Amino acid sequence: MTEPTILQTDPAVLEEALNHTWILVVSFLIFFMHAGFAMLEAGQVRSKNVSNQLTKNLLTWSVGVSVFFVIGSGIASLAGGGGWSAAYGTSGTGWIDWLYGAVFAMTAATIVSGAVAGRAKLRAYVGYTFMLAAVIYPVVIGFTWSAAETGLVELVTGTAFTDFAGGMIVHGMGGIAGLTAAAVLGPRIGRYNEDGSTNVIPGHSMTFAVLGTLMLAFGWYGFNVGTSAIMGEGAFLGDQLGRVAMTTTLSMAAGAMGAGAVAWTTTGKVDTLYVANGLLAGLVGITAIPHTTAWWGAFVVGGLSGAQLPLVFEFVEKRLQIDDVCAVFPVHGSAGVLGTLLFPFVAAPGVVDSVANAFIAQAFGVFVIGGWTLTATAVVWFVLKLAGEARVRPEHEQEGLDVSEHGVETYPEFGDDGAAVADGGTVSANRGVQDD
Repeated sequence: MTEPTILQTDPAVLEEALNHTWILVVSFLIFFMHAGFAMLEAGQVRSKNVSNQLTKNLLTWSVGVSVFFVIGSGIASLAGGGGWSAAYGTSGTGWIDWLYGAVFAMTAATIVSGAVAGRAKLRAYVGYTFMLAAVIYPVVIGFTWSAAETGLVELVTGTAFTDFAGGMIVHGMGGIAGLTAAAVLGPRIGRYNEDGSTNVIPGHSMTFAVLGTLMLAFGWYGFNVGTSAIMGEGAFLGDQLGRVAMTTTLSMAAGAMGAGAVAWTTTGKVDTLYVANGLLAGLVGITAIPHTTAWWGAFVVGGLSGAQLPLVFEFVEKRLQIDDVCAVFPVHGSAGVLGTLLFPFVAAPGVVDSVANAFIAQAFGVFVIGGWTLTATAVVWFVLKLAGEARVRPEHEQEGLDVSEHGVETYPEFGDDGAAVADGGTVSANRGVQDD
């Protein structure tokens, strides 16, 4: 007897097999983004803090996925009105779905590490990662993606909240969490002078930062394009896949150009790090709406997301005086908010019935996600701060977290007994960053 051929297989079975295989492949792509985050953040911190930053990236994944498996997935289901249904209670394709959700959750978690670089205790960061994976992020997806029936935004406004791949739910949430944590922790020693003026403390490797940017951009195709199934109701979903791939690419390109143009206009120089982070901001901006945006809208979303980056970073740095080391708020937070709010204005013809209703729904979603994230994050970090567990001691910050937290030097052949910084200066608690 001959075995059944693929043409004799039930089409519904084939569709399910293709989609779940697709989900696994894109989950692996999104996981690879952690390598990009590691390189981007390592490049933007001082040489004496590189190992600490890499360790945080490794533990974000390791602690986060474990907590999301045991607790977070159940909280998400509970918050969504479906009762407790944790990943450990499922099997088979249910675990594929859990992994797909986990890589998104860990992206939100790892964003925070760049904002608190150089002064947060490792145990504090890991503790916050635990809370984010267990409660903070699951509650966000509970009233959006994981809602059993109607999401919170639609219940309140009558119009569904649109976030295709996590522009607000993942990136906006992570950027707001990072800014909040950085505000509670306070700036690094030497970042600000007594008169409020700022000192630039450059990262130790532009090469690592740009390499990490391009690795993230590669993984982002899994983030956006991978969110679209490839088969639906017996048909190939090529139109949606093509639109998502196109808008993701154009917005990415426009983000880099927008940030570079604003930097050049304001300073007369095209700052490499602004271009790199602008590229990422363009990706963040389109992530909520790549499936609905017109081709010209991709240029608008990406260009504005990139252009706002230098302006928002300067506002955070100089007006708010929050030391967001890796610019996670302008890259992920404000860009995610902007792209989400632009949904009805850049949509392809026929997508939006009422621009006003759609904007109200998007704005309400941003308000709820942002408000919950800010409040929950502030509570966790304030508790850690009151307990004396949020920040390393000044002498440990000066010698570097690689030594004080891990007992290693990332570049031992270049080490010395001073508190060296990436630009060759030294740190003084009273006078800021000084040239040697």
